[in-house]
Amino acid sequence: MTRKDVAFSTAELQARTFKRGAKVKFVTDLSGLVAGTEGKVAMANGLVWHRYWVRLQDGRVLGHVDHNDLVLSKHYELYQAALKKEAEQVLTTTEQDKSDDETQQNSNAQEFEDATVNGVTVPGYLLQRSAAARIRLGA
Repeated sequence: MTRKDVAFSTAELQARTFKRGAKVKFVTDLSGLVAGTEGKVAMANGLVWHRYWVRLQDGRVLGHVDHNDLVLSKHYELYQAALKKEAEQVLTTTEQDKSDDETQQNSNAQEFEDATVNGVTVPGYLLQRSAAARIRLGA
């Protein structure tokens, strides 16, 4: 089984901190650099917020680069594939949620009509929201 056969997430590929001397690539566009620019970690800072000084191949040094903006050079293609896969999953989930919400709203909109209480009209959608909240909370 090769490394490309295993499906990694972007979080798994960025889970470990980078040590000084690690070859990294940028995954976002920063300060005039495009994603995919390669560099080497010159210095690592931070205990909770990990940030790095990265020496680029042209000799420039970029400081205070956030951990989430970098990935190891050898994992860059895997990261791009995982990012694309996660984006597709989000789109699929969003479309499913929208269709489910529309179906639920259509069915609930027919159930709840505007009600008048003490001379004040309460819209049906507010009654539907209240009923859904009671169900969610188990009341």
